[in-house]
Amino acid sequence: MAETPMRFAEFSRPRLIRFSDCDPAGIVFYPQYFVMLNGLVEDWVNEELGIGYDALVTGRRVGLPTVKLEADFRAVSRMGDRVALGLAVERLGSRSLSLRLRCFEPVSGEVRMQVGQVLVTTSLQTHKAIEIPADLRAAILKGALPS
Repeated sequence: MAETPMRFAEFSRPRLIRFSDCDPAGIVFYPQYFVMLNGLVEDWVNEELGIGYDALVTGRRVGLPTVKLEADFRAVSRMGDRVALGLAVERLGSRSLSLRLRCFEPVSGEVRMQVGQVLVTTSLQTHKAIEIPADLRAAILKGALPS
């Protein structure tokens, strides 16, 4: 199946920056952003797509490993900040999808950090790439914006 060129709605969640997210300077320790954004991917699969991340991974044995990750850190987030985390599909291929994930200030829209991430669907039996399951593809396509 060929790549599907279209735009997708952004899925977002509010997030409080916690003590456990921060380094001794009181700002987010950069690897913690990746933990937050991984949680956002799980929330997206569970809530927006309605697939169930646990059912996909442990039940159906379909993995979504990251094969590419590119981060841009633009401004600090401090303990106590209320931010939003956003996820949008940038590309939907036959075996992979590219996401744009970001942490931003919800009122001004100031981007604190942004990530480009490529996920590949894999069989957790063989650890080889597989076609994106039809129900997952259909759920992702529901988030497409009209052209």
